[in-house]
Amino acid sequence: MLWMRMELPCWFVLFLSCLQSLSAHNDFFTSIGQMTDLLYTEKDLVTSLKDYIKAEENKLERVKRWADKMDSLTATATQDPEGFLGHPVNAFKLMKRLNTEWGNLESLVLSDTTDVFISNLTIQRQYFPTDEDQTGAAKALLRLQDTYRLDANTISIGDLPGVTHKSHMTVEDCFELGKIAYSDVDYYHTELWMAQALKQLDEGEESTLDKVTVLDYLSYSIYQQGEIERALEYTKRLLELDPEHQRAKGNLKYFEFQLEKAKKSAEEESAKQEERGKRETTEKKKKQKSQKTFSLIPERKKYEMLCRGEGIRLTPRRQSRLFCRYHDNNRNPKFVLAPVKQQDEWDSPYIVRYLDIISNTEIERVKELAKPRLRRATVHDPQTGKLTTAQYRVSKSAWLTEYDDPMIEKINQRIEDLTGLEMDTAEELQVANYGVGGQYEPHFDFGRKDEPDAFKELGTGNRIATWLFYMSDVSAGGATVFPDVGAAVWPKKGTAVFWYNLFASGEGDYSTRHAACPVLVGNKWVSNKWIHERGQEWRRPCGLSETE
Repeated sequence: MLWMRMELPCWFVLFLSCLQSLSAHNDFFTSIGQMTDLLYTEKDLVTSLKDYIKAEENKLERVKRWADKMDSLTATATQDPEGFLGHPVNAFKLMKRLNTEWGNLESLVLSDTTDVFISNLTIQRQYFPTDEDQTGAAKALLRLQDTYRLDANTISIGDLPGVTHKSHMTVEDCFELGKIAYSDVDYYHTELWMAQALKQLDEGEESTLDKVTVLDYLSYSIYQQGEIERALEYTKRLLELDPEHQRAKGNLKYFEFQLEKAKKSAEEESAKQEERGKRETTEKKKKQKSQKTFSLIPERKKYEMLCRGEGIRLTPRRQSRLFCRYHDNNRNPKFVLAPVKQQDEWDSPYIVRYLDIISNTEIERVKELAKPRLRRATVHDPQTGKLTTAQYRVSKSAWLTEYDDPMIEKINQRIEDLTGLEMDTAEELQVANYGVGGQYEPHFDFGRKDEPDAFKELGTGNRIATWLFYMSDVSAGGATVFPDVGAAVWPKKGTAVFWYNLFASGEGDYSTRHAACPVLVGNKWVSNKWIHERGQEWRRPCGLSETE
């Protein structure tokens, strides 16, 4: 009777209790007629028991399939965790799995709450990604889609440059992206991803989602973008699948009414314009719209072009003035016998790159020290002068001092020896790791005249220069770009770039406005040193002209 030890569902126990109660008050053995009723009762009971067993077997089979799938996935992922998560789709799906799908699995098997796995899962879930994480990862995919001009199908099939862990998106994944865009009133991306979900359904992909649901979102998002005729087409297709869909039936009448209204309005407008012989109103509106759009997008457009490797190029004459050399910083004793390799990246502002300037051992140690301290990166609020988080900076950072490890002191000294600038007044070494689609939109490192209190609490003056270590290679994206001048510097592990934010006169160099492009594929680690004015009085004498 081993089978009796298994825990039965509440309804089953209640049924047995009722049966026992019934027999206690009725002497069934005294009447064959009454006993025959029990046969039917038992038959129903066996049928219910078989349904329960079948449901449990189906549940276990689903759990087993999930476990096998996760076993294969995690085995691959843990061989190269950073490389695996460097693919933005993998990172998004991880957020989605831990925030949503593991919760669904918990609900599936929660009938046995004494099970060690369930207890452990329930405890661990408090540390899982939240809805905010899942939404953030989804928006990162949308950002990558726009910046690098990727169509939804390219992302869905995982056909991204430099990927080592190719990952496909399911219909549910595409639908989830569309829903998040919809919640954000972003009908453009809603259409793109609902259309991709529909495409994969049309191609025969199995899914728990039905075409009616997808078409409902798709037609509405298209309507919201002003394309009533296309919205009407998709609504008709929806009604072919579900003729009784009430919202679609209402939308059909509304769209047809709006099209007829627009048609009459266009005919009336055409007649009026024909009488006047000109289109002043239309042309004026177009001109105003064009001027408004142009005034809003130039920097963003240049930024995205540079991220894609497009944009302004150096003329051959300017290019010919860029050199590479061995650098000893005016015969610094540490570099006389072993000068470092230095190359020009740009002429104005003058940006140089140092090659093989930080070793793999140093990089790993810096990352090891930084990982436990990583927090959401902050920016200086020009209004308050204090640090705050911002949506345009997607990364986590940590600050390391020379007291944390002798290696940090060694790295700081190396920067001082190569630049000739005082490090005692510089900020701590900031280590940053970019997340899914991680970026930092165009900004200045120095405080402008309209924000005089930007670094007041430091008491070391403005940021005179920036030193930036690249501590990883990035398969695709992740460049440091300077939109105003058209410069793009690409990450290369073990190198560092350096530029002055201020002219020798102390005036800010506005051409140093720069940005970190979204990481398309890969994992970007950097560390930077912001060097301040105080202590540089004799190391970099003040210039006489404003732009000297």
